Amino acid sequence: MGQRIADFAVEEIESSLGQIAEVTAARVVASPDGGILEIHVLSTTLKSPKQLVRDIESTLMAGFNIAVDHKKISIAQLGGDTSAASDEAPVPGRDEQGARPRIHAINASVSGLYSDAAVTLEVGGELYDGRASAPSSQTGRQRIIAQATLNAVSMVTNGSHTFALEDVAIIRLGREEVAVSCVTIVSPLGEQSFTGSAMVRQNEKDSIVRATLDAINRRMGFLTTA
Repeated sequence: MGQRIADFAVEEIESSLGQIAEVTAARVVASPDGGILEIHVLSTTLKSPKQLVRDIESTLMAGFNIAVDHKKISIAQLGGDTSAASDEAPVPGRDEQGARPRIHAINASVSGLYSDAAVTLEVGGELYDGRASAPSSQTGRQRIIAQATLNAVSMVTNGSHTFALEDVAIIRLGREEVAVSCVTIVSPLGEQSFTGSAMVRQNEKDSIVRATLDAINRRMGFLTTA
């Protein structure tokens, strides 16, 4: 017999569903006896609703041993032409070369007790600048790079979504250093947190920007269509 939703925190299940590619938000409605009444999902148009439903069913079964009737799953897709969910060519400006931001420039400076950072992203040939400042501690210098990145992304989305930097750090895994970033995206359906990482190859600043973008890049197809 499968598990009931009451055996898990609803937030845990919603977070797991939010990790499915192209899903931007998920809400689970539970019955008093611990069953699933409804699942509401907001997604991009890069994957068909039928495939998303299958992915949701598989995630619930594999991760929580919960079987759910597909009729209880509601998919809302926001964005452009839904034909992008087929196997045909993607909608212009929504592929990985267009919708996702590229790093154009990273600048950081220290003035007295404060550090300043500026990150410029290129999206579809357009440049978007983000800036941030903070006291010049080691942690502060790392955070302003990530915050400037998110501020640039906010320019891309015209402020339609709010990005909150939860934390950023450089950690050591084995013999390698890795930049790790945790970002919360706030939308009309609520908030979800995502993590991203990037190996430290060129320098810490570059890796922090890449880790921050990695946390939200799968959502950019949706975020850039507002």
